Amino acid sequence: MLFNFIYTFVIKLYFLAVLIASIFNKKARLWIKGRKNWYENIVKIKDNIKNSYWFHVSSLGEFEQARPLIEKIKKQKPEQKIVLTFFSPSGFEIRKNYPLADYVTYIPLDTVKNAKKFIEIVKPQKVIFVKYDFWYNFIKLLHKKNIEIYLVSGIFRKNQFLFKKIAKKYRNLLFWFTHLFVQDDLSVEILMSNGLNNVTKCGDTRFDRVVEIAENSNDIEIVKKFVNEKFCIIAGSTWLEDENKLSEFFNNITKDIKLIIAPHNIEESRIIEILKLFNRKLVRFSKADLKNVSEFDILIIDNIGMLSSIYKYGKIAYIGGGFGYGIHNIIEAAVYGMPVIFGPKYKKFNEAIEMIKINAAFSINDSNDLKKYFNMFLNDNLFLENISEKAKNYVYSNKGASEFILKKILN
Repeated sequence: MLFNFIYTFVIKLYFLAVLIASIFNKKARLWIKGRKNWYENIVKIKDNIKNSYWFHVSSLGEFEQARPLIEKIKKQKPEQKIVLTFFSPSGFEIRKNYPLADYVTYIPLDTVKNAKKFIEIVKPQKVIFVKYDFWYNFIKLLHKKNIEIYLVSGIFRKNQFLFKKIAKKYRNLLFWFTHLFVQDDLSVEILMSNGLNNVTKCGDTRFDRVVEIAENSNDIEIVKKFVNEKFCIIAGSTWLEDENKLSEFFNNITKDIKLIIAPHNIEESRIIEILKLFNRKLVRFSKADLKNVSEFDILIIDNIGMLSSIYKYGKIAYIGGGFGYGIHNIIEAAVYGMPVIFGPKYKKFNEAIEMIKINAAFSINDSNDLKKYFNMFLNDNLFLENISEKAKNYVYSNKGASEFILKKILN
């Protein structure tokens, strides 16, 4: 009882903090607004989503892990209803119109009352949580109702809050899962050492998604014309600190190479920051045309959703976020057979650790490191080809998790 009281208090305190933040922060406002009237909205379509498969993801990255499973389910069972919930606005706002989901919404605040209401309406046959984002009251009630609950692409570390003494009660929710499908051996070891046997290592479903994108990507004529068969570096999901380092290199290089920058945030203020950093000829994608785009040195992608298909035009990828909270998706670049470079904050990402071990990815600490690696690839084509092959082979050798998981879930 004490744990339930403390947990509920913390959840409501979190809601209050986001509510206050929403006065100043756009993302927080979306978080609050998206949860208003959730019950009234879902009641209207309750007959259309009963007996659904419910997928819950935190944000956009986790959605990409869920997506291969959703698509395979819809292919095998077209009539199956899919409910998709997000925690974060950065995922919901981009994928709220995802056509293969019958209903897309924010997950309500994790209170006992909300969990009862939501589960009573949706009446899910099976529930799939992706990677993490464990909501205690929802999972507890699903377990009580004997509804199958699965974790896919899970990843665990010894220093996670879940495995601290103070979180013993909260950790019980792991025992309520029907099965835990995890990415690596360490996760299996940690879970089994904590008494969990419903665990299988099967990798990360994102590999299936990036392979599918790479094998079905269409040409983007503006980008193709911009590159014009020259050596091109793609900088994906960048932040200001990443762009500062890129500008130090590009503002001083004499070689005739191209740079494409796809910033993580495409608000006008961020685009202006990038424009001010470089002394080379820049153009935004939204203002480029086929007649003159090849005359520019730098192309700035000022839209969302195109990056994963743009990587195929590059020779090297620089992935942003490594000087902030952590790197963004590196395998959506590696699948095209290109080395990936990123900042020092990558230790929470298995794919980065593994690619560094096989010499297919490289971490930098400063501008000098960036310059060193860029010049290595620019000046040694055989070295570049060798690393590129390793990167592509790594991605293709790790696909197949989605098929494995579905066989277990649907049988």
